[in-house]
Amino acid sequence: MTIDLGADGAALPHQLRDRWHDASVASVWLRPADWYHPAVDALALALLTDEAVEPFAHELGRARGEDGVGVGETIDDLACLYRATGRTQPPTAVVRALCEGWADAQAASAVAGAAVDATSGLPNRPYLAVRLAEQYTIPPPHGALLLVDAAVTGLPRWSVAVRSATVGRALVDTFGSGHPMAAVGGGVFAVLVRPHDDADGRVDELRVRVAHAAGRLGAADTLRHPLRMRLVPLPSTHEGAVALLDRSAHAD
Repeated sequence: MTIDLGADGAALPHQLRDRWHDASVASVWLRPADWYHPAVDALALALLTDEAVEPFAHELGRARGEDGVGVGETIDDLACLYRATGRTQPPTAVVRALCEGWADAQAASAVAGAAVDATSGLPNRPYLAVRLAEQYTIPPPHGALLLVDAAVTGLPRWSVAVRSATVGRALVDTFGSGHPMAAVGGGVFAVLVRPHDDADGRVDELRVRVAHAAGRLGAADTLRHPLRMRLVPLPSTHEGAVALLDRSAHAD
């Protein structure tokens, strides 16, 4: 059964959610009591109102990952939503956003066991290199790397630690825990910026957060002024992305 847009627009998201639930539970969902999440309603509404659905798919993927749902079950559930609206299958971009959200949730829970830079609290360069591989599963790669150079030479070790902590906290607060990012080395940090991210807005927010954290910690003298930020499109290959990270690092 499909859904037609009608005059009673307010009721349609609820109808779609119920049909999506029934289709998923009947075919792919393993734990019916765990199916609902508020991200379900947000995605259903976006789909019915022709709003860009990728950010909402990303949030649903993150919610599913946090709840311990497998990625296969998560994708199959999304397919049930699209079939409930009469579509044959979700677009590749929507599936990708869903999987990225799921991967972010997995990373947030696994990062404690990954190699972590002790001063910034961020994963290290090899870990980000692994996360970037996700962007090459559906070529060509989409997105960019935001390279943040906060380095000031000649700092004592304690000042380097304060600088790293300042930038690391600001990056997590700006992009969210589990978002692919790393302390690259020598006061340089790298963050994956995906197509649905507001790159300019995130850069502006990051500058404000770094400045605020530096003022709170008395760390202004440990940071480059202004921060050097470059948004670099992802290279055509994963090997090229890893080489870009390696070239971006300063010597520690």
